[in-house]
Amino acid sequence: MLKLTGRLCPALVILAILLSVHSSAHDVITTPITFSREISRLVYNRCAVCHREGGIAFSLLTYAEARPWAKAIKEEVLERRMPPWGAVKGFGEFQDDQGLTGEQLELIADWVEGGAPEGDPKYLPKLPDFQPAASAGPAPAGIPVESELTLTTAVAVAGVRAKGVPEGSSFMAVAERPDGTIEPLVWIYDYHPRFDHPYWYNAPLRFQAGTKIEIAPRGAGSIALLMRNPAARSKPRDHR
Repeated sequence: MLKLTGRLCPALVILAILLSVHSSAHDVITTPITFSREISRLVYNRCAVCHREGGIAFSLLTYAEARPWAKAIKEEVLERRMPPWGAVKGFGEFQDDQGLTGEQLELIADWVEGGAPEGDPKYLPKLPDFQPAASAGPAPAGIPVESELTLTTAVAVAGVRAKGVPEGSSFMAVAERPDGTIEPLVWIYDYHPRFDHPYWYNAPLRFQAGTKIEIAPRGAGSIALLMRNPAARSKPRDHR
């Protein structure tokens, strides 16, 4: 039996230290969400194109590689810094939208807060087949919009591209039709040069003459309205 005195018994001190180290080294698992079943599929679909061996960032393809970054992954996706898409999800309907849905954000947060368990590796999906990225070709010029512009002829806008945006800047672009209805065009958040690419809509947005394109806040950046067929562009009149 250990003898208790006015000072802690050395054996108890050692035991307390060992228990503390053991408990801090292993997070308590409180979630059924695992890397093998759910999180790996998100990583493979949305992150692995960059986060892999031979990619432009550190690999997240395995649990051993992803686990040390769990809290950072949660922070980056909740702050919408990752995946690096640039446009806020739900403000405009775009093709190849890389932004995570609310359900996907919740899934990652729950996994991390629940101890970030690995799960059974037998549930891991097949590794993605990484194909070389196709060349985007020359950037379309489009119709420039700085602060405000009123269209003088009908146009079918197939997409938008941010232009002249300071790094870290955020702004919204909307179209106000003559009947007063508002169409969201794009919401650029925390701009980074890697966001310099066209944002193509799922379907062209058709605007009649008199539609006003506005950017807020003024001076935060500008956009170009893109048409699939350059010959279909019509030159509008700027009423700033």
